[in-house]
Amino acid sequence: MTTGTLITVAPTGAESAKAEVPALPVTLDELLLTAKECEALGAAVIHVHIRDDEAKPTLDQGRLRETVAALRESTDLIVQLSSGGAVTDPEADRLAVLDAGPDMASCTMGTLNFGDDVFLNRWEFIVDLHTRMQERGIVPEYEIFDLGHLAALQRLLGKYGLPAGGHVHVDFVMGVPGGMPGTTSTLVAAHQALRDLPEGTTFSATGIGRSTIPVMLASLSAGGHLRVGMEDTVTYAKGRPVESNMQLVARAVGFAQLAQRPPLTTAEARGLLGVPAAGR
Repeated sequence: MTTGTLITVAPTGAESAKAEVPALPVTLDELLLTAKECEALGAAVIHVHIRDDEAKPTLDQGRLRETVAALRESTDLIVQLSSGGAVTDPEADRLAVLDAGPDMASCTMGTLNFGDDVFLNRWEFIVDLHTRMQERGIVPEYEIFDLGHLAALQRLLGKYGLPAGGHVHVDFVMGVPGGMPGTTSTLVAAHQALRDLPEGTTFSATGIGRSTIPVMLASLSAGGHLRVGMEDTVTYAKGRPVESNMQLVARAVGFAQLAQRPPLTTAEARGLLGVPAAGR
């Protein structure tokens, strides 16, 4: 069991509409303010989706580059871009996310039903994403939406080698309609399946919606880490909308401290994940 907790904030996502969730940070200024405040509370990684001038999800290369540069200038956070984008984004645009030069990028390990949509991740696309990150020194976070995705990751690493940085880190995304449920028993099963991955593999867990708290508590008790944010949760408690990402990070920090596993600093997080020091 690790002695500290890696806290990732996912502040925006590609699913919620600004009109329905007014507190969602969609402009660069809003994102930078969120990043600074969440870092001050204890977040070490920021998982980034961006929006256009109409607050719609975009993978515009210029905006991505500007966002990465601004986050690096304003914070010490590890900048992790989403290669998932929105479910409608083409593969070429998702691969081009790497051209913005993030510290990390997500790599989803399989296709799944995503609510009423299909989140398509073909094997050839996964291999292309993994090997391009190896070549560019970008550290992946392997997103696991179902238990079969762990078997796919084992296959990927066996055929194409360890990721950039040499350390394998996965994020269990739990509670998506069509993916694995956000329950303690499912997290235990996923945790046990990590035994088939390289020694030292670490994991974070994300509970979507009402599974947020059960997943956080289960992850901490199993030695895992936490990802929270308005990408995944827009209701703080029954009848209480989330006021800000900082509210969610503060709760995660509180749980981590209760578990006697305080938040990792950004430097400690870089050491854990194999991410080069800032300003590489």
